[in-house]
Amino acid sequence: MNEDVSKRSSVAIIGAGIQGVCAAHFLLKKGFRVTLFDREDPGKISASYGNAGHFSPYASVPINRPDILIDVPAMLFSSTGPLALKWNYVPKMIPWFLKFIKNCSKKKMMHTTKYMHQILNLALPAYDEIFEEIDISQLVEDKGIIYFWTDKDLKSREMEINIRKELGVMQTLLNPKEIHDLEPNIRKIYHAGVFYPNARHARSPKKILLKIFDLFLKKGGLFKKENIDKIAFSSEEEPLVKTNKNIHKFDKVLITCGAFSKKLTDQMREKIPLDTERGYHIHFKGHDNLLSRPVIFLNRGFGITPMEQGLRVVGTVEFGGLDNPLSKNRIKNLANNAKYLFPQLSDHQDEWLGFRPTLPDFLPVIGPSKNYKNVFYAFGHHHLGWTLGAITGKIISGIIAKENTNLNLSPYSSSRF
Repeated sequence: MNEDVSKRSSVAIIGAGIQGVCAAHFLLKKGFRVTLFDREDPGKISASYGNAGHFSPYASVPINRPDILIDVPAMLFSSTGPLALKWNYVPKMIPWFLKFIKNCSKKKMMHTTKYMHQILNLALPAYDEIFEEIDISQLVEDKGIIYFWTDKDLKSREMEINIRKELGVMQTLLNPKEIHDLEPNIRKIYHAGVFYPNARHARSPKKILLKIFDLFLKKGGLFKKENIDKIAFSSEEEPLVKTNKNIHKFDKVLITCGAFSKKLTDQMREKIPLDTERGYHIHFKGHDNLLSRPVIFLNRGFGITPMEQGLRVVGTVEFGGLDNPLSKNRIKNLANNAKYLFPQLSDHQDEWLGFRPTLPDFLPVIGPSKNYKNVFYAFGHHHLGWTLGAITGKIISGIIAKENTNLNLSPYSSSRF
């Protein structure tokens, strides 16, 4: 990197979720002057707060697979299924769905798998760099993650297992006895499973995010709690960040607003087909003894993670945009599914709805705007935003610093749309 680039460069980062705070951390380390913007305090009710807390370096096989289209109708009309639609949003979703369908060929699936694996393989080492500088004791557990299923879900599982085997992902197939030995309190409805020993989980995603944010402030970063209205440009093409309170001038801007990024990319005259998968969580408190590590029941598309707040039950994919209210049916579905595995659970608490930023090819956007040389993007990580926060921050900071990399970054470019 040319050191003069960082010393004279100020960077505005718009969005203080896990992508934004990790990018802020790495840019600050490279000598940039960094200001982080968000309309809310970091960690408040966002996807970076409410996610499953998984660090999932194995999860490269995407949802856009040839067999998924056969399963979608059954998922939509199943009361226990993982997929739902807000029917008032269907007209807006049609263009996204058509693009998604085009990306459901085996060739497209393997392209996504290859380039998700490229960054997932580096995800945990990138976090470890950050964790060297903060205290994460009691906040990260290294116990792996278990997926399990019944016989009727076996075929699609075999495909994932074989692809991950080819990629060299560490995985151990489990029979029912082995699942029971690891997690004896789960109701014995399963026929098989797989254990990912390299996976970790967060006991509190919010606390980890806030520790990274506090380190950023301690090292000289700035935070402004302001809502971004518009990005304009000076006559020298320097970005002008217009907020509800002020106009700020920067050398470069990085957009890390997750599902809310489209408002700003539209202003950049880019037609990036970003939409949102709405995800839910609830907590069951006082049942910490039931589970040692995260588990995912694939037939019903939900998972349970042991956290400080209790057993966090997460799941469902609901297509309904950013404005529709929380669906009580989805909450009820999560609660019923959790009690199906653990009949002893009592009443749930903390009903939460969040927004996963998702693109039709299930690859994120990481890199420069195709229209403005001083604008950069890091969003669209769908179910893997938490896992990919640190490596995305490291990659995008290198791009902004004009460093060379041995990674092929073209698959993440916004110019693919």
